[in-house]
Amino acid sequence: MRVALYWAPAVEDALHGAGSRWLGRDAETGAAVPQPQLPGLDLAELTADARLYGLHATLKPPFRPNAPYAEVSAAARALAAGLAPFDLPPLAPRDLDGFLALREAAPCPALHALADACVAGLDTYRTPPDAAELARRRRGGLAGEAEANLLRWGYPHVFAAWRFHVTLSRRLGTEERDAVAAAAVREVGAAAQRARRVSAICLFTQAGPGQAFLCAERLPLGRA
Repeated sequence: MRVALYWAPAVEDALHGAGSRWLGRDAETGAAVPQPQLPGLDLAELTADARLYGLHATLKPPFRPNAPYAEVSAAARALAAGLAPFDLPPLAPRDLDGFLALREAAPCPALHALADACVAGLDTYRTPPDAAELARRRRGGLAGEAEANLLRWGYPHVFAAWRFHVTLSRRLGTEERDAVAAAAVREVGAAAQRARRVSAICLFTQAGPGQAFLCAERLPLGRA
């Protein structure tokens, strides 16, 4: 089993519906959702990996807990209760190292502070990665801060290396990037651009290797 802290739009947020349709799965219920038919594009294939994780932005990356779920859940709820809600800038589909993702339209220090708090706040409950996971993380080549983050926090892209993103596709080739981006703007863009308040974070769980992540709990942010 793995758990993670994610941001995900509220169920009543239009982005939840639009993003779930784009990925083909509702991470809140686990139900399959019919995807839009896009001429010349195989959306099911383009979104296969992202569909497994569900519509989300990673705050604390998935980890194997070293304590019972109830203990991890209670710690996550206490962490959330000590954090303040804030306004999220509008989002839009953007290229991120070849992947298509929803990115924030303006800098948001509160967003980065939230991710930092989630990484550090639950780290007591993280089982360190084994040799196989370390090797997998290093496959693309890590050095300096990324390697240090991997060894200390179990993941290279945290703190200064963290970037908010809601993944919408696999890595895209140059020839398909524009078409997929245009389709995402049509299908998800309007919902993504709406103003929204970050008033909760989500505890996602994965029952076993290769299984889909599900939103197990929404944890209200409680500090005024």
